[in-house]
Amino acid sequence: MTFQEITALIAARFTESGLDIDTKGTQPILIVPLEDVAEICRFLHEDEQLYFDFLECITAMDNGPGIATMEVIYNMTSIPYGHNLALKTVFPRNTPDQTLPSVPSVSHIWRTADWHEREAFDLMGIYFEGHPDLRRILLPEDWEGHPLRKDYTVQERYHGIYVRYEDGNSEQLPENEDRA
Repeated sequence: MTFQEITALIAARFTESGLDIDTKGTQPILIVPLEDVAEICRFLHEDEQLYFDFLECITAMDNGPGIATMEVIYNMTSIPYGHNLALKTVFPRNTPDQTLPSVPSVSHIWRTADWHEREAFDLMGIYFEGHPDLRRILLPEDWEGHPLRKDYTVQERYHGIYVRYEDGNSEQLPENEDRA
């Protein structure tokens, strides 16, 4: 099934959704409204013509404070039918004084989304509404901030240990300062 055929099935089922298409890259991407992500993903998984049974990955992007948006991209495959789809949602980025941006979880559709969403939460600061166990997965629970954000400020120390090194140069420590 082609991207156009898949898009036509989704558009016929979700007539009220403001779907958009991005064909600039090597793989076309279907852009869906944030509020429809989980429902469209469920349809893609359950529809007999589509059956996207394999969520390959979830990728989160921070477009920075200037553009003030973030994106979540879902790459999925239907193993029995051999077709692929990239789905994206774009939403406003929070400022430091606001709560984290929220995206509906799809972990109830694909179990692997559990880990992907936790990674996006941990490193990008995106809250996945309805996730069963949303907590940090790579960094300690008390880590400050989300390191893959464009405006992330690296902390100098974590529990007394130097963590900030730029350009791989670990010789930035003050003289007579222990590395441990």
